[in-house]
Parts: sequence; structure tokens; C-alpha cells
Amino acid sequence: HLIKVIFLYRNIVLNNPGKRNALSLSMLKSLHQDILHNIDSTDLRVIIISAEGPVFSSGHDLKELTEREGTKQHMDIFKTCSEVMTLLPKLPVPVIAKVNGLATAAGCQLVASCDIAVASEKSRFATPGVNVGLFCSTPAVAIGRSLPRKVALEILFTGEPMTAQDALLHGLISRVVPEDQLEGETLRIAHKICESSRAVLALGKATFYKQMEQDIGTAYQIASQVMVDNLALKDGQEGIEAFISKRKPNWFHS
Repeated sequence: HLIKVIFLYRNIVLNNPGKRNALSLSMLKSLHQDILHNIDSTDLRVIIISAEGPVFSSGHDLKELTEREGTKQHMDIFKTCSEVMTLLPKLPVPVIAKVNGLATAAGCQLVASCDIAVASEKSRFATPGVNVGLFCSTPAVAIGRSLPRKVALEILFTGEPMTAQDALLHGLISRVVPEDQLEGETLRIAHKICESSRAVLALGKATFYKQMEQDIGTAYQIASQVMVDNLALKDGQEGIEAFISKRKPNWFHS
């Protein structure tokens, strides 16, 4: 299997280390399917995407991008990849990338597309497509929205890898930890997320991405209405009543 799924929160593991966890068409389709599995279940609270082996993901499988494979397959690959990347911010639960190694090209794009990214100190991030004559234009969509423009363009133009510390400094990832703390820190964040109302988090996540695309005035209009909508949720009132009563909330997740 290219991907194995562990039902603890939800750990989706890229599981083809022999091919550097390349995002082949079959890998992308499996990833898409596994992300959507039971996505509406109230029991699902967090998705963690990690990988086996020393490479998180090397990006697209270049053997699938040769001339003999044809334009139709090339379009199918990039269409499927875009569907996966645009799906992640639309999900009702937070998605955490747990990175322990190299993430390049579409693999770096996957990290940039997740809501949160925790990386080990040895991790590296790069968009080296320019070195093989295929500029990382689709990875640049996610990376250009995570990094300052000049930083993004430097790694896109040079193909040089970025250290985990630089990735943290510029906002590509959320946190850097020693390798032996990666699992614990990722699960700590997941545990913390699970303490909150699923419905409140889903509303908040959807609103965050929606308002980020707007000018500041429109963003405040959208967010103000959502605050009112949030208060109308069962959990909106339960949380406030619990705070006033100095007790732990009993979430309905609705």
C-alpha cells in the first residue's frame, strides 16, 4: 500500500519510502480518498500527515512526466494534485503535517497546504524543479501564500534547500523540535485541538481562510457575522456558561 492510515486522531502516512514518497498519481488519489474517509464523523477531530523513511515527499514522480506519458496524463496529475491541496483548507478539522526529513517540490507544497506543520531539526524544504527544467509553478501557489514573496522566489529560482529553522522563521512551518520530540510535540498539539468543540473549530477554520482572501473591511464584516453565528451554536453558549460557572465545558460538537 502506498499509504497506511492509523485511526488515532487520524494519522495518514505516506508509505512508499523506496520511491522517496513521491506524489505519483496513485499516491495522490489514495491521499485524496483517505483524507475524505469519515471526514464528517464527529469522532474525527484532527488529521496528521506524516511519512515513512528519511524523505517526507520528493514531489511528483518525474517518470510520470515524460513526453511518452502524454499531455492527458500530465493534466490528470496536476489536476488531482491541485484537488488534494485545495481540499485541505476546506476540511472541517485541522490538518497537521509532521515532517521528519526532506520535503521538496509538491512535497513542500503539501506541507505549505496544511494548517499546521511541525518539523524535526533535520528537515529541509526545497523547490528544485528549476534544476531539471520544470519550474515548481504549482508548488509556488501554496508556498507563495506561506512565505514572503522574495523568500519564496529565491528558493523557486535557485532550487536550494531551506533549513527547518529558516522555514520556521519565514512562516512555512509552525514549529521545529529535535527529532526525538517530533511525535510527542505533534500529538500534544493534536490533544490540545481535541479539547475544543469540533463545530467551533470547523466554523473558525472556514472563516479564517475565507476572510484572508478579502480586503480588511470585508474581512471584518464576514468575521463579525460569524462571531454572531458562533454564539448561536450550542457549543458557543456552553463554552461561555462553563467559563462563567468555572467548570469544564461539556461539548456537544454542534
